[in-house]
Amino acid sequence: MMEKVFVSPSRYVQGKDVFKKADQYVKKLGDKALVAADETVWKVAAEGFTSQLKEGDIKVVKEVFQGECSFREIDRLTEVGKKEKVNVVIGLGGGKTLDTVKAVADHLGTPVVCAPTVASADAPTAGLSVIYTDDGAFDSYLNYDKNPDLVIVDTRVIAESPNRYLVSGVSDALATWIEARAVAEGHNNTMSGKQPTLAGKAIAETCENVLFDYALSAVEANRKKIVTPALEAIVEANTLLSGLGFENGGLAAAHAIHNGFTALTGDVHLLTHGEKVAYGAMTQLVLENKPFDELERYIKFYLDLGLPITLKDIHLDKATDEELYKVGEKATAPGETIHQMPFAVTADDVVQAIKGVDAYVKDYKSRHGLD
Repeated sequence: MMEKVFVSPSRYVQGKDVFKKADQYVKKLGDKALVAADETVWKVAAEGFTSQLKEGDIKVVKEVFQGECSFREIDRLTEVGKKEKVNVVIGLGGGKTLDTVKAVADHLGTPVVCAPTVASADAPTAGLSVIYTDDGAFDSYLNYDKNPDLVIVDTRVIAESPNRYLVSGVSDALATWIEARAVAEGHNNTMSGKQPTLAGKAIAETCENVLFDYALSAVEANRKKIVTPALEAIVEANTLLSGLGFENGGLAAAHAIHNGFTALTGDVHLLTHGEKVAYGAMTQLVLENKPFDELERYIKFYLDLGLPITLKDIHLDKATDEELYKVGEKATAPGETIHQMPFAVTADDVVQAIKGVDAYVKDYKSRHGLD
């Protein structure tokens, strides 16, 4: 029997106004911090966060994240960290910022703190980064020896964030069990190259249950910028449950198809990570030939959340077969997670399923008067 592995961040802290206690948690890790955030996040959250660090006698080196988790940006920030002799690296913002600081801390050999300001992806807890080219195309995964030392999530900050990001996070999290279930069925491996644990599968399945129970309420709370128990539950599902679930349960077709979309140019790139994952997850369900009732349960939920699950919604209704084959070829490239599915999947299978999603969703909308 192949060994199993369970990985997780050392500490996860979530709640209203926890950024106001940031120094209490960070000072256990270091006293000179490189803090990276993009220009918007500096205004809405990072200035207050760093002020709190300074109150706790933690020196701060401020850097503006340039927008892409690329090797160039990682190298730039690493050089700043070396020059300033920092002993902890902190990222505030979305997935790309956090993935970048994880790589920087790995290069510097320092602890890393992830402080998401949106609940849009499961990057904060993960012991890996998704690397893109400077132009935004998927490049590779970088795996680390450990997961972040601290993940700190202020739900009041999340409540103030744009609604689209929370919905995108729900979509990204919804792929967690869809993919982990497929990996388990095929007795395949997680990103660590080891077998999924029972704990990983249980967390992934719980993630999905929480999403179906509370996502629509949480989205409404976010619209009104209030912190309710439903919002707290969804922030945890999007961040912790999804993060632990995908790393310890495995990725399959949904994220590989997301990566496939990066082979194209054009308006598909106006979509968030989670919005593209929504179409990828639906494509995986079609590939798996899930029963009609199950497929419709997911279609209804995606549509209730306002997620893009027709080719028109993802700006690919005019895409040629040649363009869709580029998606299929990138999604099925050697080493892609689609090969963790319980059956072989070809580029043509992906193209047919992408078209199948569009056909099934249009049919659903027509039958339910949603056109």
